[in-house]
Amino acid sequence: MKPTTKSFKENVRVALTDAQLQRALAGLPTGLVANRAAARARLPEFEDLREICRDIKDHTLAHLDLYLEEYERNATAAGAKVHWAATAAEAREVILKICREVNAKIVTKGKSMITEEIGLNAELQAAGIEVVETDLGEYLIQIRGETPSHIIAPAIHLTQDQVEADFRRLHTTLPKDRVLNEAAQLVGEARQILREKFLAADVGITGANFLIAETGSSVIVTNEGNGDLTQSLPRVHIAVASIEKIVPTREDVSAILRLLARSATGQEFSTYTTFSTGPRRSDDPDGPEAYHVVILDNGRSELLGTAFREVLRCIRCGACMNHCPVYAAIGGHAYGWVYPGPIGAVLTPALIGVREAADLPNASTFCGRCEQVCPMKIPLPKLMRHHREAEFELGGPSRRFRLGLKAWAWLATRPGLYHVTMRLAAAFLGALGRRRGAFRWLPLTRGWTQHRDFPAPQGRTFQQLWAEHKAGAPR
Repeated sequence: MKPTTKSFKENVRVALTDAQLQRALAGLPTGLVANRAAARARLPEFEDLREICRDIKDHTLAHLDLYLEEYERNATAAGAKVHWAATAAEAREVILKICREVNAKIVTKGKSMITEEIGLNAELQAAGIEVVETDLGEYLIQIRGETPSHIIAPAIHLTQDQVEADFRRLHTTLPKDRVLNEAAQLVGEARQILREKFLAADVGITGANFLIAETGSSVIVTNEGNGDLTQSLPRVHIAVASIEKIVPTREDVSAILRLLARSATGQEFSTYTTFSTGPRRSDDPDGPEAYHVVILDNGRSELLGTAFREVLRCIRCGACMNHCPVYAAIGGHAYGWVYPGPIGAVLTPALIGVREAADLPNASTFCGRCEQVCPMKIPLPKLMRHHREAEFELGGPSRRFRLGLKAWAWLATRPGLYHVTMRLAAAFLGALGRRRGAFRWLPLTRGWTQHRDFPAPQGRTFQQLWAEHKAGAPR
């Protein structure tokens, strides 16, 4: 997937004026956010679990090489073939080679952000292989030629009307007068179309929410069951995962699973949680004849010895973007690469470089909600600040911005002068804007006033109000 992160500001302008997108995003506060809050309230030990699971991931990352080797030994012993890929190109090459070896014509896929990251679909399609996304959200964006806009809800930017229109446009073998007024009817039609693809597929490709070192197993978590069909019906199953998906034991993964669904969708547990260990054995009723695991680095090992190691604790629940006011305003596509929201604002610059994605860590109010709800307690605002510092050291942002920042720093480090200046500015602007209560224009504020009014100060600074409060003065 080619990044458009350098066009972030233009992407944002487009998103803010997209009425259809804004309608689709309007349901976030009453949907995923409310569900997560209710699920958390029902689990008294939720905060203790966050501490436990953070420590599990930190321990694993500190001994990552040992657990990856243990995973390879146990997966191989169970009949799997493990492939190591340092880059996205290597991962694509490995997967395409496997598909060619079995003369694959149709490949079904479960939802996988890592295959989005490596641009797998385009590679397979260029080789003449039909690729079918089987997760409903992924299927919807595939037929539209789009990319996911959310980690767990890839089509969250679409409305039901758009989905119905796409189905009527593409599913031409079905009756034209069929009724598609309800979500259940749309889901039923998608299942009808996808069923034949499941049965005809030669290779099934899934991601992996976790890899268990103790048993050599991969774990996928879904709500539709498509992942199970994708990995059990075709002759060959390929699981693709990045190196940080490893966990030491089944007990460890069980603890993290208690947080994952609650943080993502507000469920106690996802509908399907599937552990896969090796290919089909002689007494198994179903399963693939061959089982491959492709483990991708793609720059992650370079983060291990840095402050950004903490971002590798991420379990892709999407809670940070569900609670982010910036994501709620612009959606996921504006971020310009695979990972949107606060996690994308940290992970994307870490993987593709700060120069390529400098605007993302600056697109934050630093309200801290992302860190508060992250099940792995990743300090996302702190990591965004590290990216901002790196950008500054590389000569960005613009000269005008840097001069303004230096002027502000010069004033802010002189408290006496700062307080006097702020009092005069508050009094002047308060008097000037008293009649209307806001300004439509002010010098140096175009980035704000071209979209909204600038509220007029009330005439006194916070320091003045606080001093009066402490002195007991009436307000």
